Amino acid sequence: MWSLDNEPGRTSSTKINKLYAAASGAAGGAFGFLALGVELPITTTIMMRAVADVARSEGFDLEDFDTKQACIEVFALGGNSSSDDAADTGYYAVRSFATQTMRHLSKELAELAAKQTTKNAQKLVAEQSGKWLATLIEKVAARFGVVVTEKFAAQAVPVVGAVAGASINLLFTDFYQDMARGHFIVKRLERTYGFDDVKSAYQQIKKPDRGARA
Repeated sequence: MWSLDNEPGRTSSTKINKLYAAASGAAGGAFGFLALGVELPITTTIMMRAVADVARSEGFDLEDFDTKQACIEVFALGGNSSSDDAADTGYYAVRSFATQTMRHLSKELAELAAKQTTKNAQKLVAEQSGKWLATLIEKVAARFGVVVTEKFAAQAVPVVGAVAGASINLLFTDFYQDMARGHFIVKRLERTYGFDDVKSAYQQIKKPDRGARA
């Protein structure tokens, strides 16, 4: 987030972020499968920046820990295929897991810090942080990994992969920007009207949608 000014409410630069992602995908795809190990972290960082940019535009403080956690949650909401869509019934389940994990982490770290000397506390806090953050990352990776697998398959062939890489990065960045927009609109409504009321309204809206698809 260091590349974004912390100005809640500032209009997001959705086109610029998609351009960065497309350029990264084209560069990585041009060299085929072997280059993806270098390109993927860069692309993921760009997409995370795009998500944070949307969060800022919805009025959220980028220095707030809850905002940072919410940005990570976007990547756990599923890909853009019907077989990997957690934004329907699993939306609040994903958010609940992330919140519980971080709450547990914060509680354990506070208890450790209170019981140990400064030197020992720092060591234990680091170890415990790694354990719980790994749990959170594992949850996110389970969803985001489907996207990565599809991306690797499409970009495995050089030259053809350059076009495919740019196109896929463009599409997925656009998708995650849309997911982020919805996610932070929901959180903004929760901040105004209360978590329980918004969750109840969300579930009521999704019920007829599930019935129609069935």
